[in-house]
Amino acid sequence: MTLFPLILAAALAAAPAEPAQLGDEAKYDACVMLAAGDPEKAVEQANAWRIAGGGVPARQCLALAYVQQQRWSSAAVAFEQAARDSEMAQDGRSPRLWVQAGNARLAAKEAQPARNAFDKALASGGLDGEMKGEAHLDRARACVALGDMAAARGDLDAALKLVPDDPLGWLLSATLARKMNDLPRAQKDIAEAVKRSPDDASVALEAGNIAVLTGAPDAARAAWQGAIASQPNSDAAKAAAEALKALDADTPAAAPPKP
Repeated sequence: MTLFPLILAAALAAAPAEPAQLGDEAKYDACVMLAAGDPEKAVEQANAWRIAGGGVPARQCLALAYVQQQRWSSAAVAFEQAARDSEMAQDGRSPRLWVQAGNARLAAKEAQPARNAFDKALASGGLDGEMKGEAHLDRARACVALGDMAAARGDLDAALKLVPDDPLGWLLSATLARKMNDLPRAQKDIAEAVKRSPDDASVALEAGNIAVLTGAPDAARAAWQGAIASQPNSDAAKAAAEALKALDADTPAAAPPKP
């Protein structure tokens, strides 16, 4: 996962070695750049800053350093602590911090704490537009992981109104509809996802999954082949290859021509 643009590398080289002499905003920027290149050192500096009273920005940078190390649970705890500090300070940053905490929990496969974090973010009233839509998408993922399909459907419907051009929303909606045996909705939504992201292997994989369930094996085969062609090394392409093998195994061989 790349959180920081590569263009920051040059700025990192010029960043002060001891950001403790800087103001909070500059300290945070220096810490974030350090996290991009040396997350272990960034953890040390962020913790020292936190102990010295760095508050929300110190905890947030600590969380980002943990993200770079893929220490998802540790990142989530740091984001959650930053969100609580932000709520106490009433500085307006807590909704986004709760969203970050929820995504870290999802990455750690901790669905219920993830849902709790998204609940807090959405209940705060501090999200609007695209950010609110993405939070609904994320909470839907947590709900699916918990088996609460009805709640996931509500979140996805809300998200599609707020971020109608996001192909991920249509993909997740189509996948959920398939799992809920609503194949007409699945077909409609996967068509919207394909329209917005025609070269995405995950979209093509799901298109094939839906096609085979609706009695269109040729369309399924074409979709899965497209997934492999577009992103051959992706997990979706690997799943598509397995699906093709299963489809070919279940398809009777064509009768040989009569002599």
